[in-house]
Amino acid sequence: MDLEGFAKRKLRAGEADAKIIADMNTRIAEIKRARITKEAADALAKAVLEEAKRTLDLKDEFVTEILSGVRMGEMGVGSRGSGDFYVHEKIGELIGDTGAVVDSSSLSDSGVVRLPATCTKKDNDKFVVVTVDGMHSRLSDFPFLAGFHVARAALRDVYVLGAVPVALLSDIHVADDGDVGKIFDHIAGISAVSDATGVPLVTGSTLRIGGDVVIGERMTGCVGAVGVAEDIVSRVGAKAGDVILMSEGAGGGTITTAALYYGEYEIVKETMNINFLRACNALINADMVRKVHVMTDVTNGGVRGDANEIAKVAGVKLVFFEDKIRSLVNAKVLSLLERQEIDYLGVSLDALLVICPEEAVEEVKAIVRAVNVDIEVVGKVEKGKGAEIMIDGERKEFVPKFRESAYTPVKKAVGESTKADFEAMKRKVDQAVEEAILKRDRMKEMLAGEGDV
Repeated sequence: MDLEGFAKRKLRAGEADAKIIADMNTRIAEIKRARITKEAADALAKAVLEEAKRTLDLKDEFVTEILSGVRMGEMGVGSRGSGDFYVHEKIGELIGDTGAVVDSSSLSDSGVVRLPATCTKKDNDKFVVVTVDGMHSRLSDFPFLAGFHVARAALRDVYVLGAVPVALLSDIHVADDGDVGKIFDHIAGISAVSDATGVPLVTGSTLRIGGDVVIGERMTGCVGAVGVAEDIVSRVGAKAGDVILMSEGAGGGTITTAALYYGEYEIVKETMNINFLRACNALINADMVRKVHVMTDVTNGGVRGDANEIAKVAGVKLVFFEDKIRSLVNAKVLSLLERQEIDYLGVSLDALLVICPEEAVEEVKAIVRAVNVDIEVVGKVEKGKGAEIMIDGERKEFVPKFRESAYTPVKKAVGESTKADFEAMKRKVDQAVEEAILKRDRMKEMLAGEGDV
């Protein structure tokens, strides 16, 4: 529970101090129980209220937060659908032209820079790939699984750009009442992937969520990865006439979460593999980065989401064959999804998509299958825009929903579509981005006045 946020909401609603303190005392006692005395709870509540008052309505231009009037959940941020994709496009717009080889404007999950001219000429020909992935929010009570899947996700995002991962880093935040054991359990999950792939976990950070003003046991965090490459492939490389291949997929954090919260625990073990990483590593070692046009992971809103992102940045149309995709989904995972009426095309399958010229198809297949990972042709690239899918011989529009497929009971209760005016929300988000750009530019002017670094 966010005590500071609670206090500020009550203050804005005009509630009396005594009532706010009493309500906070009740909530602190509910969560901390015997771990805190009545006197200590009262002192904490009063201190939180005091700090909340002092920071409630500050007016300094760099201290006052930008508010859009649109809530994260309303916009679907983090839910891997059209609302989430829109916000990420606006992040790229805010950051602007970075001069990087690959940045947020490409809708890629990783960024790429060329080593600077101060390096030796040999090193100047190399690229550095950097990525960061947040752990699945619903795996807070399952720290090992959270660590395993987020580490694997970070390595995937480096591999798909044609880079070899060289280091992992982690950031773990546990709320004030969380058990310290969560940290070690989580790192053990990360280390399992690190050890299996030979990519060392070299550094990280461990903090409490909100320090003293957030109580409860929730955990969150992320894992970052760094890789190096001599050649880069990105989503903009898809060309009309290319062929789309997909590897087998059993899911990761998303499928694990679905299995846990639907009580089908045996499915979790189906996700515990490094097939994707082995397939990418084999392709890179075989120098296929020079021959393929795109490598990507089926994660962001499933095939639906990734198809439309690739089509948008590459300026082409992607056409998929539903029966071919279906055949590559782990049978037990697919059975779970169908039993629970979850659209398998709209969830993260953790499969590898490779887009390449037709003449490279057989070589790609042979290399991936040589490491015991199945892969098949699942589509083609044409001139045009957007994405389509062939179902029973009929072409149909293939677009992401407002949110990814609802894959837990809670997500089904929330729904997959927006209950608000999406266009109106986008206009408010646009305004917030404009304000952020102005704030950033004012700070740049101030810093410029201090001289060069």
